[in-house]
Amino acid sequence: MEQGVRRQGRELALKVLYSLYDHDREIDFILDDFWGSFRFQNDTLGEPIDDLSQKIPSHIKAFAEILVRGVVDHLAEIDAVIDKYSTNWALDRMARVDLSLLRLAAYELLYQPDVPVSVVINEALEIGKRYGTGDTSPFINGILDKISKQRTGKNE
Repeated sequence: MEQGVRRQGRELALKVLYSLYDHDREIDFILDDFWGSFRFQNDTLGEPIDDLSQKIPSHIKAFAEILVRGVVDHLAEIDAVIDKYSTNWALDRMARVDLSLLRLAAYELLYQPDVPVSVVINEALEIGKRYGTGDTSPFINGILDKISKQRTGKNE
């Protein structure tokens, strides 16, 4: 799968994960609602539009769903790891976009060994620049670096 496709899938997954706060609905319902309600101009990630006739390519949608379902299935473990390495930051005090992005990248680091560590971290940093604040990239970089060392078995 080419890099642009994976980036689009990650960004869509981030949007779904961001929307999961304060929802007790099943993930299938949330995904159906998301795919049925949102379309984007020009490319998959542009501004939302009302024309639902524009379809998200199935391979991008499938990749995004793999990521979202993976995060949801392993949320307790992922949050425990993020909490372990986010010194002085409680999860409930983190910006929603930062926490959503950390969860997404942590899932890939911990449960997708075929994706290189450098790719996961770089993608998270680039997406953080687009959707987060000026503090997002340095904040998540520090935590993801520690998680990546856990994955590779290197000491901190």
